Amino acid sequence: MMEAPLTIPAPFDEERRLATLQAHALLDSEPEAEFDALVSLAADMLGCPVAALTLADRDRFWVKSAIGDLPRQMPRNVAFCDHTIHSSDVTIVPDLSLDPRFAVNPFVTGEAGTRFYAGMPIRVPDLDGAPQAIGSLCVMDATPRSLSPAGEQTLRHLARLTEALIAARAIARRANAMAEFSDRQAADLRAKDRTVRQVERLAMIGSWRIILADGQAMWSEGVYRIHELPAGQPCTIDQGLSYYPPAAREVLRKTMAQTVRSGEPFDIELDFITALGRKRRVRVMGEREMLDGEPYGLVGMFQDVTERHALETQLRRNADTDALTLLANRAAFDRTLEAAIAESVGKGTALALVLIDLDGFKLINDTLGHPAGDEVLRIVGQRLRSDWLDGSFVARLGGDEFGLIVHDPALLADIDALRARIEGLLAITITIDKLTMSCAGTVAVTLRPEDCRTNRDFMHHADSRLYGAKRDRVGERRRGDRRRAN
Repeated sequence: MMEAPLTIPAPFDEERRLATLQAHALLDSEPEAEFDALVSLAADMLGCPVAALTLADRDRFWVKSAIGDLPRQMPRNVAFCDHTIHSSDVTIVPDLSLDPRFAVNPFVTGEAGTRFYAGMPIRVPDLDGAPQAIGSLCVMDATPRSLSPAGEQTLRHLARLTEALIAARAIARRANAMAEFSDRQAADLRAKDRTVRQVERLAMIGSWRIILADGQAMWSEGVYRIHELPAGQPCTIDQGLSYYPPAAREVLRKTMAQTVRSGEPFDIELDFITALGRKRRVRVMGEREMLDGEPYGLVGMFQDVTERHALETQLRRNADTDALTLLANRAAFDRTLEAAIAESVGKGTALALVLIDLDGFKLINDTLGHPAGDEVLRIVGQRLRSDWLDGSFVARLGGDEFGLIVHDPALLADIDALRARIEGLLAITITIDKLTMSCAGTVAVTLRPEDCRTNRDFMHHADSRLYGAKRDRVGERRRGDRRRAN
């Protein structure tokens, strides 16, 4: 008879389940070595001549991968796996011929003569993150038998690994979609002089298990491969933790301890250093194992997500960076200014907003051409990254306008000296085809007034001061011209 599931399955939503299956594009797909290897592993580890990964379509079960003699597809009403996908745990039928649900099944009474069946549902999250059973990992035999507790656990682990492979496959498909989207946005990306690197098609994955009593760790070959260690080398919890930098090591240690205490699974990403000294980014997933009502161990998955993490970091950096000057852009400036104002108000500390407008830039652009103008902007960006401004936030606000957020007390102690020092950075001379032109910059330094608590108010004060500074600068230039004329 079929063993009872360990937990009550979630309400079955057939349409949502089918939509999730279709979204993964697994049905009627070409053979894939990863799934074939996993099914072969299930047959070997559980000692069964037949093993399969099946997918439940609306009216049929389609076999994605199989070991042994199985048809490529079969009606749902005769598929043993149709019962499995409604379960929450391993389904075991020691003798199908004695079970009234299967006794007259053609796979039992026919040439195949199947007598034993064990299957574990394969669940993947739908768009809302709810797990949907899209198929089953199963093993079969022509001889009545059962599975030991260890065998049941093996089937569970293999099912989880199957789900991880399906998730990795989905990541790869999304990566391809991202690449296609990047191509469509190539014109905009070229304007920012950026290109988005294509994501690695598939991340490395492995499984692990820890016995709490003796601290021993058991790793699959994939885990050893990510660590860049020879497979089979004995390892303890402490040895495994040693591959993480101190801060990440402490996070993982506390996370595992919390899971042992509470039973809540974990899924975190951490920095990692391989045995060969290579810095990587890994995803660690784990859950608690119980034995006789007590925590016995931890079991989970380990994945190298370095390429994906690097891509996400680069995309975030690109979104906040001006492509020409490599300074922060206006959006990043506005967010930083808002946070700086809040900190200044909360702590009562001084804060200054420096606005810069380049004088003579338009004439250089019009006379020497846009490449010359771009070179001037690049030089300004480079100079505003000077070491003595490291504690300030510098951004290109647009066109020939730049802004700095300054909260260093040493710099704010002498506002006139700060303004003069920045003006000194902006004296630029450029020569194109033996024609030399110069530009400078008008600088306005505005300390935050006590009643100024928003970006809009602070920028208004700073803009007014910059306008006044430009007016005074133009007046000085005209007075100088008159003196030279006399």
